[in-house]
Amino acid sequence: MVRLTTDLFAERPQFVNSINQREINLRGQKIPVIENMGVMRDQFDVIDLTDNDIRKLDNFSTSTRLNTLYLHNNRINFIAPDIATKLPNLKTLALTNNNLCELGDIEPLAECKKLEYVSFIGNPITHKENYRMYVIYKLPTVRVIDFNRVRLTERDAAKKLFKGKSGKKARDAIQKSVHTEDPSEVEANGASGQNAAGQNLTDEDREKIKEAIRNAKSLAEVNYLQSVLASGKIPEKGWNRQMDQNSVEEPMEV
Repeated sequence: MVRLTTDLFAERPQFVNSINQREINLRGQKIPVIENMGVMRDQFDVIDLTDNDIRKLDNFSTSTRLNTLYLHNNRINFIAPDIATKLPNLKTLALTNNNLCELGDIEPLAECKKLEYVSFIGNPITHKENYRMYVIYKLPTVRVIDFNRVRLTERDAAKKLFKGKSGKKARDAIQKSVHTEDPSEVEANGASGQNAAGQNLTDEDREKIKEAIRNAKSLAEVNYLQSVLASGKIPEKGWNRQMDQNSVEEPMEV
């Protein structure tokens, strides 16, 4: 386990990136907890915490400069209610391959008034009904979701689905639904013979899971499998090809 300390901040690469922003690279350090962020004294526009073991997006010091957070391939299942207060200028939040399980888990991001780019690919929430529509409705400033630009027709559809009295029941159900268990601690085939969503597993389901695990060739694929299982679904044949298609980063419009 590696702690976020003054020494670690000092020894990690710090540079001006290709779009003239000051960035610090904290990738792949097995960091479990965000802490001591005040030591950086709000010097960075971009913080890259990809490929760590972080479970909670919390404990930030107030930073008016920080606008981009890269947190791909962690274990994040919780977003702190005060994230908008602590990071008022957050514009890009990349959470590809994490463990956000319920649509209600993104609630704190609704207060991030400058948030424009988000990625939730590889999180269980992407398998929820009306996932994209809810993100569009809940995060109205967001322009790009999962590397796909939000269209005006989608905004109109999201409003019709969730706004007003007709959408109150759907909104209430989602807002009451928040994650309480870390899916990384849930076994696909536990003693009760159930999957992450509590459904009974058939012999065919177990074989599909075993085959998918055998075919996983990278940590990203393992994390993707974990997110599918945690959402209560069984990986189908060709799941890895589908993942490759979903993971292609399309150019973002400015």
